[in-house]
Amino acid sequence: MSEPSVWTKLKMGALMGGGVGLTIGFLFGSWSIMQHGAGPRGVLSTLSKTMLSSAATFGFFLSIGSVIRNDSPILEAAHLQLVAPTPAVRSRAEGFQLMRARWEEERRRAASSRP
Repeated sequence: MSEPSVWTKLKMGALMGGGVGLTIGFLFGSWSIMQHGAGPRGVLSTLSKTMLSSAATFGFFLSIGSVIRNDSPILEAAHLQLVAPTPAVRSRAEGFQLMRARWEEERRRAASSRP
């Protein structure tokens, strides 16, 4: 099986964000109407505007987030080839040896750059 394309992930993120945004817009819009009243536009217009603006905002950001989190195995393999694996934890003796080797390298460079 192949992974979904970037375009498919973008659409899925937009649809999920739209659904979440509609729900949150309904909840907050209903609460706002109950608390402050519908205003001059009426209940349905106020609620639909709140729901649609919330859906658009959530859909936009979730679609971008879905594309950013595109964990392609091809990109990961390329990244692993470029980055040399280094141990996360070294012993004190290994760290000391590495530090000494770097100091010696710096001394050699400084000595060779002097006229």
